[in-house]
Amino acid sequence: MLQMNNSILTTSDVRNTLESKLSRYFGVTPQEADKNQIYKAAVLTVKDILTSKRSKYKEKIKKQRAKTVYYLCMEFLVGRSLKNNLHNLGIVSEYEKVLNEMGFDLNELYELEPDPGLGNGGLGRLASCFMDSLSSLDYPAKGFSICYEYGLFKQKIIDGNQVEFPDDWMNDGDGWLVPRTDKTFSVKFDGHVSEKWENGKCTVIHEEYSEVQAVPYDMMISGSDSEAVNSLRLWRAKEISNFNMNLFSQGQYVRAIQENSNAEIISKVLYPSDDHTEGKLLRLSQQYFLVSASLQNIISDHLASYGTLYNFSDKVAIHINDTHPALCIPELMRILMDIYSYSWENAWDVVTKVVSYTNHTVLPEALECWNVDLFRLKLPRIYNIVSEINRRLCEDLWTMYPGDWDRISRMAIIGYSQVKMANLSIAASHTVNGVSKLHSDILKKTVFRDYYKAMPYKFTNVTNGIAHRRWLSWSNPKLSKLLDECIGEEYKKKPETLTEFNKFRDDTSVLERLQEIKTENKLALSKFIFNKTGIIADVNSIFDVQVKRMHEYKRQLLNALKIISMYIELKENPNAHIHPCTFIFGGKAAPGYYKAKEIIKLIWSLGSEIERDPKIRDIIRVIYLEDYNVSTAEILMPASEISEQISLAGKEASGTGCMKFMINGALTLGTLDGANVEMKEAVNDDSIYIFGHTAEEVDELWKKGYEAIRYYQASDKLRKTVDRLHRGFNGTSFSNLVSYLISGYGVSDPYMCLADFDSYIHTFNELTSVYQNKELWAKKSLRNIAQAGYFAADRSIGEYAADIWHINHVK
Repeated sequence: MLQMNNSILTTSDVRNTLESKLSRYFGVTPQEADKNQIYKAAVLTVKDILTSKRSKYKEKIKKQRAKTVYYLCMEFLVGRSLKNNLHNLGIVSEYEKVLNEMGFDLNELYELEPDPGLGNGGLGRLASCFMDSLSSLDYPAKGFSICYEYGLFKQKIIDGNQVEFPDDWMNDGDGWLVPRTDKTFSVKFDGHVSEKWENGKCTVIHEEYSEVQAVPYDMMISGSDSEAVNSLRLWRAKEISNFNMNLFSQGQYVRAIQENSNAEIISKVLYPSDDHTEGKLLRLSQQYFLVSASLQNIISDHLASYGTLYNFSDKVAIHINDTHPALCIPELMRILMDIYSYSWENAWDVVTKVVSYTNHTVLPEALECWNVDLFRLKLPRIYNIVSEINRRLCEDLWTMYPGDWDRISRMAIIGYSQVKMANLSIAASHTVNGVSKLHSDILKKTVFRDYYKAMPYKFTNVTNGIAHRRWLSWSNPKLSKLLDECIGEEYKKKPETLTEFNKFRDDTSVLERLQEIKTENKLALSKFIFNKTGIIADVNSIFDVQVKRMHEYKRQLLNALKIISMYIELKENPNAHIHPCTFIFGGKAAPGYYKAKEIIKLIWSLGSEIERDPKIRDIIRVIYLEDYNVSTAEILMPASEISEQISLAGKEASGTGCMKFMINGALTLGTLDGANVEMKEAVNDDSIYIFGHTAEEVDELWKKGYEAIRYYQASDKLRKTVDRLHRGFNGTSFSNLVSYLISGYGVSDPYMCLADFDSYIHTFNELTSVYQNKELWAKKSLRNIAQAGYFAADRSIGEYAADIWHINHVK
């Protein structure tokens, strides 16, 4: 129960505040209010509580002169906030009781909140989990991102084709945003720069630029059972010039409106398509808009608190999550030199003391680069600074490696008409971390090998973690209640104590409860699926789930090949011994990613054909959940039994979905990739099912010359499965995928689906055979839950705070 102004928040307080909001904002009584008005009133009352707590916490930060971390990320996949905030504040029961008395169901109100379109996948969800832990652990922090008017897109699957619709989430979802028009900043683009020297001082002149106003909207981030309320600041772009009344008066209405709307395009859409020049320029503009507004804000706040920048590096930590915010490096240099007259050396000293960088990919093609001409056109002053950073870096590298042009060109920030953002991030950051042990090792051995040899002291690892309270306690209350009864509630603040649950591995009553809870969660998911698709998922079947961004390296195609092989087997032998399985997929493909869209089409078509065969669909079912998001995940994770984490070894940085499945008791079927490696160490070999080639073996296969056709020819089951793609499913042939796998132009089967196929099938069959023994399965499930504490974001944030940011709790 929350203390408000040294008193306890009672049901009477909740009722009074709800009635007040209904009267003031909607002019209705509780008896007259509809569900939507009650929901909005509830949001307003919780915002008031958060605002009060936030004010007190800021005073403590100011009094203790605490160092603050500023977390920059292009996306924050926050999910719905009402449920999370009520749980974090410990006032669910008070609201539930009052709303019931008013004739409303709190769970129905939760469903009225749209998922904010502020993120897409693992990167954005990780950032949100970290903000949750920063607040729960009372660390001073502020997140920065863009207030996208439209999210990535709303995904519809129409006849198996992904169709993108605008995600206009703000119509009903802006209730948690607090506009801060008193904190606006201007951001400059385009134009040209010149230098003027007077009395030994250089003045940079930026002329003929376009200017955009950055308007902040704050979303307060509550902590669980903590004093902290931190904030996520989201920037919206506004035209800084006044509306052109002359054009409008002359009858040029459209031109006048267009002129006023150009700037606002910057915060319109998350990840605009960049397969054309305009899209690339817009993405670059978004990234600079984010970092420029954020840094101006950080410096303004620091000066307001301390009146000087001399202690800036002692009180500020700036973290760039992936390379999207890497422009904060030259932008901070620009502000310090051009506005505050720092020398280059002093500005660089500040930058390298405050900036740290997390890498999220081992795919060289995914390392962000910008065309030099576009970069120079859009950001002329920033380009000058990056060029000078590059010149000085190459000069130092020449001293270290005289004559080694190849090495220096690989490490250079600018080369071959490209600006390489990862190299910029490493060169300027004091610490660079990967997000799993395997990922960090691969970075040091391959992608950033040259940098690691030159600057080994910069590299470290912080394995990712999840907001375990949200993904276990709030999403799976039945399992949370069982844990409370068995080991107490300490795990909610100290997730490492989940290991105490291991003591109940041989307790048949606990194992039976685990099975009952899973069945109840499966029933809830089955109802959800029926409401969305009209398909009834059999709760007696195994729920096998793969939900994540659609990408070749995540190998949804390999999963589909497995299901096709089962389908063929059942067609040839209807009495084949196959345990009933419901295969559930979810995830979006980037609009221009046609291979991923074709794989979605294959999965959907396969599912549709099976659905028309009553005998087959009693054994296997394939369901594609469209528009997969956080709210869907909160229903799906507690119900899942097999977690498919099957990326090609060496390609997945970490993954966090695997951790959410694990803490909810699913068994992992996966490769030795990303966080799976550490999960295997945690649960031992008997409670995780690993298949396929290791990262080292994958490298060896490439060196020898990988030939997918050999695997196709060597395995009858695989050959039948691949050949079946020619005939296709539901009236659609997938011969293109056959070419992709065995006879395509260039490298066939680039993510080695065929090389791992037989091992995958064997391990899947081994896993499903274990399912026949309910008690043994429950023991393995319990083991996963008990060992999941390490993968909590609280642990990750503790490591960042102690080893990278050097920040302390504020109590």
